[in-house]
Amino acid sequence: MRGDGDGWVFDADGSRYWGRHGAAGLLLYTPSETSSVLVLLQHRAVWSHQGGTWALPGGARDSHESAVDTAVREADEEAGIADAELTVRDELVTHRAPSGWTYTTVIAEVAAPLATTANLESVELRWVSADEVGDLALHPAFAVSWPELRSKLSAFSQSDT
Repeated sequence: MRGDGDGWVFDADGSRYWGRHGAAGLLLYTPSETSSVLVLLQHRAVWSHQGGTWALPGGARDSHESAVDTAVREADEEAGIADAELTVRDELVTHRAPSGWTYTTVIAEVAAPLATTANLESVELRWVSADEVGDLALHPAFAVSWPELRSKLSAFSQSDT
């Protein structure tokens, strides 16, 4: 199903961004007995923009959607994660392009790692220790935002104890 947000936005320098109304992704985390927290990452299909890298389930925002609506819808489409299973904790704009295009990361929690079902946009979905995320070949924009996101996760996990 295609939404009205599907399409590219181009900056004056030729940079392109997927999502006519911006984009959003879901940083889903759960407590872990062996590390700080586990996060759900998506190994992006090679044919996709920045394919072959690890990032969050996410995608184009439709004109009628909030960032939370988009992130939750995309997590359902790309990972089979139902919104009833998660609790949204925060959202923050983690990339802003000169054109005004934005990517919003929605942070949500689940009680335990959930089973996932990958669609064609994923090579793999994996629960990864937050301590090991930086060891993966990350999507460039996700790599830039990861230190701030990890700090947010640390604050949430400390407040939950």
